[in-house]
Amino acid sequence: MKRVVLLILLVVFCSLEVMPAFAQEGDRILVAQQERRRTLFDLLFGEEKQATPQPPPVQQTQPRQATPAALPPPKPQIEKAQNATRLAVFGDSMAVDLAKALERFYAEDPNLVVISQGVGSSGFVRDDYFDWNATIREQIAGDSFDVAVVIIGVNDRQELKANGESLNSLTEPWTEIYQSRLNDFLGQLRAARKPVIWIGLPPMSRGEYSTAMSQISALQKMAAFSSGAEFLDIYDRFLGEDGKYSSYGPDVNGQNARMRKDDGIHFSAAGADKLAFYVSQSLRTFYRGGAVTLAVVDPLAGTDAASMLRPPYQGLGQIRLLEVAGAVVPLSRAPQRAADLVVATPPLPRAEASAPFSIEQLMQAPVGRVDAFGVGVSPNAAPTASNMGR
Repeated sequence: MKRVVLLILLVVFCSLEVMPAFAQEGDRILVAQQERRRTLFDLLFGEEKQATPQPPPVQQTQPRQATPAALPPPKPQIEKAQNATRLAVFGDSMAVDLAKALERFYAEDPNLVVISQGVGSSGFVRDDYFDWNATIREQIAGDSFDVAVVIIGVNDRQELKANGESLNSLTEPWTEIYQSRLNDFLGQLRAARKPVIWIGLPPMSRGEYSTAMSQISALQKMAAFSSGAEFLDIYDRFLGEDGKYSSYGPDVNGQNARMRKDDGIHFSAAGADKLAFYVSQSLRTFYRGGAVTLAVVDPLAGTDAASMLRPPYQGLGQIRLLEVAGAVVPLSRAPQRAADLVVATPPLPRAEASAPFSIEQLMQAPVGRVDAFGVGVSPNAAPTASNMGR
C-alpha cells in the first residue's frame, strides 16, 4: 500500500509544471515571471543546469561628430597690375560704402584698382570741417587717380556760412554759393582731363529730407552737365513698385533684398553692390579693361566736310545740358541762310544772303555731308555745268 502511495506521489510531482502567477493592476492583468519549482527528480538526480539568459548586447553607439558646412572657396586674390587704372571714389559716408562695393565688383580685374577717398560727415557746405576743393587740388597735383567717382550731399542740408553771414539751406544766395563750389570742384577735374562720374542722390525715407536731397541732386546734375561730366541718376532705380521710398528691392541678381540701412539714408551691402553695377555701366565710356582714354574720334576726319564750320565738341555732358535746357531762339530773329552754318567762308552780303535758293544749289552736297551719298562736290571747286546739275 505504501508503495502505491509513493508511486502516486512520484507521478504527481513529475507532472507538476510551474503555473504562472497573475496580478491585477487596474484594468490590466499582469503575468508574473514564471518560476520553476523543485521536483522529486531534482531531489534524486540533482537540478538540471539551466543556461542563464545573457542580456542582449548593448551596441556602443559612437556620438556623431557634427560635420561643419562646406564654406564656399575663397575667391583668388588677383594681383593688380602696376599700370592699373586708378578709380578714386570721393564723397561722404555713402562714398565709403560704394568704394567697398566697387572693390568687390572689380576684385578679379587686374587692370583696375579702387581707391577709397570718402570722408564721413563731409560735404560742400561745411568747408571749415573739410574742404573738398582744396583736397581735389592736392589729389590732382599728386596724380593719385585716373578716374573720379563722386557721391556726396547727404550732409549738405544745413546753413552755409560765407562772408560772415549764415545762409539758410536751399535759399537763392545759398544755392549760388553752393553751385560755385560745385563748379570749382568739377572745373579742376575738367582742366586736368580727369573723367568724372557723378552719382545723384537716391530717395530717402523721410519725406522732407528726401525733397531736400532731390533739390541738391538737381543742382549737382546741372553742374555735372555744364562741366562735361557723366551724371548717373539713380533716383528711380531705388524706388518701390508704388513709386515711393522702399528699403527693399531687386538686387543685381533680380532677387528681392534689403537695399537700405535702418537709417533710411545709407545703402546696405546689397544696395551698394547694385549701385556699383550701375557705376560699372557708366565707366565703360572711359574704361574697357585697359587704360583710360578721353580721345574722341572725328567721323569727318579726312573728308572735305572736316574743314567746314562745326560747333566745338564739348563732351556728352554739353549735349545733355542742351537736352535739359532746350534751344532758346528769339521769335523776332529771321532764319539765317544754311550756307553760313556749313561752309567756312566769310558771310555773304545781306542782300545776297537774302536771295532765294535755286534748285541747283539745293541739289549740291559737299563731300562728307550726310546727303552727299559718296558723290558730293568739293566746296572749293569752281562751279561747272556738271556740278551745277545741268
